[in-house]
Amino acid sequence: MEDWQHGGFGLYLHWPYCESKCPYCDFNSHVEKHIDQKQWQRAYLSEIDRLGRETQGRILNSVFFGGGTPSLMSPDLVAAIIERIRATWPMSNDPEITLEANPGSVEAGRFRGFQQAGVTRVSMGMQAMNDEDLRKLGRKHSAIEARQAFEIARSCFDRVSFDLIYARQDQTLQAWREELGRALELAIDHLSLYQLTIEDGTAFGDRFAKGGLKGLPSEDLSAEMFETTQELCEKAGLPAYEVSNHARPGCESRHNLIYWRGGDYLGIGPGAHGRMTLAGERWATEAPKSPALWLGLVESGKTPELPRSLLTSDDHRLEYLLMSLRLGEGLDLARYQDIAGAALSPAKLQNLTDIGMLTAKNGRLQTTLNGRMVLNAVLRELATT
Repeated sequence: MEDWQHGGFGLYLHWPYCESKCPYCDFNSHVEKHIDQKQWQRAYLSEIDRLGRETQGRILNSVFFGGGTPSLMSPDLVAAIIERIRATWPMSNDPEITLEANPGSVEAGRFRGFQQAGVTRVSMGMQAMNDEDLRKLGRKHSAIEARQAFEIARSCFDRVSFDLIYARQDQTLQAWREELGRALELAIDHLSLYQLTIEDGTAFGDRFAKGGLKGLPSEDLSAEMFETTQELCEKAGLPAYEVSNHARPGCESRHNLIYWRGGDYLGIGPGAHGRMTLAGERWATEAPKSPALWLGLVESGKTPELPRSLLTSDDHRLEYLLMSLRLGEGLDLARYQDIAGAALSPAKLQNLTDIGMLTAKNGRLQTTLNGRMVLNAVLRELATT
């Protein structure tokens, strides 16, 4: 058994276009008036064929259409991609095929088309449940439109998740408690709940650097919001299976678990990342971010020439450590030792356990609630050998 098989095998496909660029977003997304979806179809199918030849015989567990705003894709394009994927790899029973959507791009007919194409799960970017905060976040949809979009998605798919951002400007703890309560009443089986982070290179990052973005919460208030999030979700039966993701048991995002469990995944599309184990060696892949450049490389047959980075055993060790301790299930100590060639420092483990950051049982190492609140500090301590 190769190490990646502990996590599984998935495919990520990046659609790089949005209707507009959100000021907090640092994802690889672009705004373009005219998009030739047939051209994109040829490119995606070509890359599926190429990567399929390298990974023949593997069982594919999940597919994820991310972006950008994949719900702007034509259902015919999504159908052609899924059909080619199914013809290229044997798929697990009941595979998870997720498509990200923004409420402003949701139409009943389009969503029925995605369902008929083979999509089994939708992840929707609501981000806030009131119009004033949606405006501050630069979102184009209203709270009513978000609710309507959710109902449309729910009528087409058994599995629908949505995202919210908290620790927003001028948001109080009580306001977040009430909003999260409404979200939990609406949720089916999965919620992604992220604290607002100010990223360099975004409109928010530029504004913050110039002294703008007033009313952001203090570290103490952000910590209280995090604790409240864990408490209310746990009580509602959607515990955190990852730092920012909550689900009913058995309803976790199978695709994202591949990342966090250190599986292999292929990345197709501009800026897409991947991890591939070939002949016992683990490789990192990353496509160029420019849609025009990526299309040009695919159409000229040059994508096999893109550089791949061979991950050292230390790279692999660090990735597994960083990803697995985000999960509620934690890190498999025996697997870590196999990857690293040595166990984690007993002295560091004991110290972090004594101060309430970690717990170990049944051969697994897990962060406590306090440990998750300062996860980066815990990881820095463990990462150094």
